[in-house]
Amino acid sequence: MSIYSLSIEEIKKIIEDMEVKYKELNLIDHVKYRIKSPKSIINKMKNKKYDLNYNELIEKVNDIAGIRIICPFQENVYIVRQLLMENPKIRILNEKDYIQSPKKSGYSSLHLIVEVPVETELGKVYVKAEIQIRTMAMDFWASLEHELKYKNNNVTKATSKKLLKAAKVMRKLDYEMSVLANEIR
Repeated sequence: MSIYSLSIEEIKKIIEDMEVKYKELNLIDHVKYRIKSPKSIINKMKNKKYDLNYNELIEKVNDIAGIRIICPFQENVYIVRQLLMENPKIRILNEKDYIQSPKKSGYSSLHLIVEVPVETELGKVYVKAEIQIRTMAMDFWASLEHELKYKNNNVTKATSKKLLKAAKVMRKLDYEMSVLANEIR
């Protein structure tokens, strides 16, 4: 797991440099980092019906190292995305834009699967990580939705509809706050 910790440290440096360089733009509110627990990795592999071996783990589990970048406004999400894409240390492997096309549940976020170089005793190795970029409103909704839905197995269709309605309210609020911010600037 230490190689994934090193990948997070590499991405952390890249993000910190970005924050310093573009401080006046106030692109990022805060950043969260985590390494998926072995139990969670095994559960994911079983749920996805992957073989429980090292090759399947390395090839198919892309989110062992996870970084969540929380931005004040939606336009910041896409600026941060662009800056990450332009960084020569980061290889973008996949992108899913759940902001432009939210999930059925109402979930919104921009997901990037990336590789970053990590120096090991055997030389440079590229390690995968998932970077989620979202607004503060998206993060608020996603955190509460996860707490309510995925930690409880008794979520009804009616509750799911209410969560979707709340997501739509969140998207509208996100938009209104961006408009307000642009007016003030």
